[in-house]
Amino acid sequence: MGATGADGAGGAAGAKGAQSALPPGAVAALRGELPRVASIVVSEIMREVPAYNVPFKGRMGRIIERAVVVSLEGFVRVAGGARASGPDGIGVGITAARELGQAEARRGRPVEALLAAYRVGARVSWREMSGVAVDNGVDARTLSGFAGLVFDYIDELSAASVAGHSNEVASVERARLVQLDRLTRALLTGAAEGELERGAAAAGWSPPRTLTAVLVPHHRLTNTAAVLDPRTLTLEEDLPPHGEVPGPTGQAVLLVPDAGGRSRRHLLELLDRHAAVVGPVRPWQRAVESYRRALRAVELAGSGGPLDTDLVLPELVLRADPEALADLREGALAPFAQVSESTAQRLADTLRAWLLLQGRRELVAEELHVHPQTVRYRMNQVRDLLGEDLTDPDRVLALVLALGRRTPAD
Repeated sequence: MGATGADGAGGAAGAKGAQSALPPGAVAALRGELPRVASIVVSEIMREVPAYNVPFKGRMGRIIERAVVVSLEGFVRVAGGARASGPDGIGVGITAARELGQAEARRGRPVEALLAAYRVGARVSWREMSGVAVDNGVDARTLSGFAGLVFDYIDELSAASVAGHSNEVASVERARLVQLDRLTRALLTGAAEGELERGAAAAGWSPPRTLTAVLVPHHRLTNTAAVLDPRTLTLEEDLPPHGEVPGPTGQAVLLVPDAGGRSRRHLLELLDRHAAVVGPVRPWQRAVESYRRALRAVELAGSGGPLDTDLVLPELVLRADPEALADLREGALAPFAQVSESTAQRLADTLRAWLLLQGRRELVAEELHVHPQTVRYRMNQVRDLLGEDLTDPDRVLALVLALGRRTPAD
């Protein structure tokens, strides 16, 4: 049964009170018994609801007793025929019940404990108040209406407390999500450690040892986050850029706690057959490094499964400065301009395989699908073009980098 709440109007309890008013003598007697009834209610709640055994002791118990008296006073007035919407009607108790629900949520107590307390309070209140009513000549018909009034009122108090508790929980959760969003953005933009620690405390987030940035398509975010550590931080919109690397469109980021070693393998298994980019493991305050690496690797990702950035470090190094790489290639491979383009390509492919396979002709031939004699012939041509470059360690390093794994666009 819903509470009509803070405006002071009563619901079903107010309507029934107007229909079945108690005689003035019974009302006066009930009012005089309210302190005793409140004390018994609090004692029974402490005995039957463990969550309130300690909180209701001492000074707090006396405060609660007074609150019960105030709430029942309004109810008794309505039971005597007063308007529920008046300044002393049941709306006062309902407003107090809503505030009690909010306070209990802030203290971290579940709404179930509060509802259990209301059930005990309803039983004890009816037992004590009905006895007073009978002792003061209330007939069976009026007593029956009074019973309905008591339990309707308790229902409305319960509903008001549940609403207050739910609203407070929702408000706290909204505030927590805002703080988590701020923390995530601070991590992704490389905020100072002090700011990050304050942000984690404000969000009620327990920092792990490490974080790993994972980029996934927007539509995969919810399902992916659901199978990861509950401390995983997520950001779906307006991913921050880093330097000249823009935040990717259509992507969301997850910062996954403690996903190193075997946990990293497990993470990659969870992402199996789904497009994703997994950055390196970093101490949680340096999560921006993992995010930056993942951003730079987006162009290397395919659609067949997750890309582990730990496995594509050479490609990432070669892509770090495209203009420098282009100049390096132009200088290192300049001698090949002396032959036709098709010949230059065959010789470059042969030299690359030769360098990577440490000059083992049979392996080079197998790699290129040619005869070993063909490899020998081509390498003689390469030596004619490059001369002493093939014996200079610095020049060999430049050739290795220039002939490194290239994309078709290169």
